[in-house]
Amino acid sequence: MKLFSLHTFALLLLGSASSYAADYQLGGFIKANARFVEGDVAFQDSWTGSGNLVEHTKRTQFSAQESRFNLTLTADKVQAFAEIDFVGSSQGNPIISNSYSPRLRHAYLHYQGLTAGQTWSTLVNTSTFAETADLGGPLVGQAMVRQALVRYSTQHWQFALENPYTYGTQAPEQAPARIQGSNTALSANAITNTNPIAPQASNIAPASAEPQWIDTKQDYFPDIIARYNHSGDWGNISIAGLVRYLDPANTAQWAGGASIAAKIFTFGRDDLRLQLHYGHLGRYVGTNAARDIVQGELETSTSAMVAYRHFWTDNLRSSLFYGRTSTAVEQTDRSHIGLNLFTNLTQALTLGIEVGRFNIDDHLAAPVRYATQGVSHYAQLSMQFYL
Repeated sequence: MKLFSLHTFALLLLGSASSYAADYQLGGFIKANARFVEGDVAFQDSWTGSGNLVEHTKRTQFSAQESRFNLTLTADKVQAFAEIDFVGSSQGNPIISNSYSPRLRHAYLHYQGLTAGQTWSTLVNTSTFAETADLGGPLVGQAMVRQALVRYSTQHWQFALENPYTYGTQAPEQAPARIQGSNTALSANAITNTNPIAPQASNIAPASAEPQWIDTKQDYFPDIIARYNHSGDWGNISIAGLVRYLDPANTAQWAGGASIAAKIFTFGRDDLRLQLHYGHLGRYVGTNAARDIVQGELETSTSAMVAYRHFWTDNLRSSLFYGRTSTAVEQTDRSHIGLNLFTNLTQALTLGIEVGRFNIDDHLAAPVRYATQGVSHYAQLSMQFYL
């Protein structure tokens, strides 16, 4: 990161200087990817916790949309941070421009232990993320949520109130009534379209039994998270608990879950990274591998991620990683395994190649009761320049 005077930056942008001393840091990276996917789980720019099953297919895509830029402002004991990237927000098309719109990743301020704004959920221990070419690595087994929150941190403890949102489907008796004399359910399309993550073909019931999404307009009680952190020369560990009040307009259910994450140094520069999650964690873990509520019933998920990184030389290293989430109510099971090799071409430029497999092995519960299985293999080449 480059360190400059904020006065210089302000003069360039506004032609005037602030009345207090401040500094800013510009950071981020430019990342170029070449990705090949073959199998019967449809192509994704990076594997999440869900996927569409298709006929056997092959696809190659070149992209720079994972590039990101950030700005850190520090002044008068206050630090503010904002970051954007271009993932998943196409503006153009592959015919001509391949344009991508910026999306907000982080925008928060920090003052004397208080953090307010949008950033990583308190449940997320970012030090345990594996080094991968596929963005985020084994997201299917990780805690991976960014959202607006208010958090207070001490040396070892963190306490947070975070944005509430119930992600799930209604019980059949709560679904909208049908219009008299019509075969169309009231608001079925409207409810489905309000869901922020489009439902995947691999876990939707047939049209005759298609569930209705929970209306989130009355989510009012913040999610509560407490986390304990401990670190030393050996690495770090975090233990977190989550309490939520879901679907207050209908089923009004209290939910909770627990998480443990650690990064442990082993031999030389090698390290072991792991995460374990259990409970009613829903959208917090697995990146759409589990819902909060399924057919009006609280979902219970079990998730795990493990990654081992080995240094072959000072600049050459590999990570072997695995992530998995299974659910008790909907009876879904998704996993991701991968192996990579990275090298530093310069101090700021890395080159990596990765191969892996994403697997769906669902046995969906009533009223659907059908099995969906699919596997896709992938290879990815990435070059990343750190600003």
